[in-house]
Amino acid sequence: MTNAAFQYPTDRFQQLVRDALQHARALGATEAAAEASEGYGLSVSVRHRALETVERNRDKSLGVTVYLGQRRGHAVTSDFGQAALRQTVQAAYDIARFTAQDPEAGLPDAQDIAQETPELDLMHAWSISPEDAAALARRAEDSALGTSQRVTNSEGASVSAQHSHFWSAHMREGALEGPGVFAGGYASSRHGLSVAVIAGQGDSMQRDGWYTSMRNPAQLASPEAVGRYAAERALARVGATKMATMACPVLFEAPLAAGLLGSLVHALSGTALYRRTTFLPDSMGQQVLAPHLQVDEDPFVVQGKGSVPFDDEGVRVAPRQVICDGRVQGYFLSTYSARKLGLRTTGNAGGSHNLVWRSRLTQPDDDLPSMLRKLHRGLLVTELMGQGVNPITGDYSRGAAGYWVENGCIAYPVQEITIAGNLRDMLAQVVAIGADVYTMGAKSTGSVLIERMKVAGS
Repeated sequence: MTNAAFQYPTDRFQQLVRDALQHARALGATEAAAEASEGYGLSVSVRHRALETVERNRDKSLGVTVYLGQRRGHAVTSDFGQAALRQTVQAAYDIARFTAQDPEAGLPDAQDIAQETPELDLMHAWSISPEDAAALARRAEDSALGTSQRVTNSEGASVSAQHSHFWSAHMREGALEGPGVFAGGYASSRHGLSVAVIAGQGDSMQRDGWYTSMRNPAQLASPEAVGRYAAERALARVGATKMATMACPVLFEAPLAAGLLGSLVHALSGTALYRRTTFLPDSMGQQVLAPHLQVDEDPFVVQGKGSVPFDDEGVRVAPRQVICDGRVQGYFLSTYSARKLGLRTTGNAGGSHNLVWRSRLTQPDDDLPSMLRKLHRGLLVTELMGQGVNPITGDYSRGAAGYWVENGCIAYPVQEITIAGNLRDMLAQVVAIGADVYTMGAKSTGSVLIERMKVAGS
């Protein structure tokens, strides 16, 4: 791996941030925060071996937040010149002057500021050329199309390499350094490869795909494996039909189960809680999951997709148990949302960090075939459509496709169905989580078996 091709070194960012904070202090700000960042990347896609798109992206920004007592102003520029820097700070200052006072506005409390920056190995530069990226994409597409003659078309394959770095710092009561004053930053990367194909002909055509995404490109699955699995998923869906309307057990494939975990995170997030726009209000200490379930968070997983040495506000983070024995042990709070709730920040400004949904009933051999046997007779869901989730009431209704299971074995593929329930009931009725763990972004879970849901078909 070669060094990342950033245009701005860290010391340049440090000086930009320091200049912005000094100007804010000179204007009379009581507190301020500034962040300089840069990102660049390459995205290449092919279809039927022909090059479709080559996109390079490069962006940079300097964001400044100014506090005048309990009034807050924020402004952003992509111009790193000194004149633009001063204008941006002035704009943030002017916004703060005319903004209403907010008792919860301000920097994080000094005792919550991160004091250390652990090395988490988040940056792996990938200096791949457009030609080499296209070659990888072609290998994935060729593998998919070559899996079977019944794979009749391609929606294309793509390769992406993305890199970014930033530096952020605070000014507290006029001080740019010292206890309770944050300064820090780091670089990170995210790379991926994906392919989607169509199997079958005429009215029986079915589409599916697969992808791999890692911080380290050396850890990506091979293009041949990604293409073959994408084709196998599409082939398995050929001949899909509707099913009768009924209530039955539902097994969510692991990548989709991460979405259920995401709904739980949203319901326990500070903004939803203080605005009372959640189906789980006042849930601290309450039973929200089945007693055999727990949710753990670990920001310090080396190379983890959700790993951070500190949150977006410079607040320290730490491993913790969010849910234990089905009971809520903690929320996901930023400084502002914590103050609105009369609580303390949990270091989740910017989101959750490497969540793992577990069951103490899970056995090492609980792979997908084992989970199908636990399902016995019901629906395996492998695709969801639409946005039919009400975060306030928990009502859940989404279009779905997957497979009908009889006697623990897949009987036939199904499509054009709707699954419905309420998230509060669904989470309480999780009877098993598989050992087939899949990581989707910052969330990891195996397949999730729910005791009963409504399925609307023909």
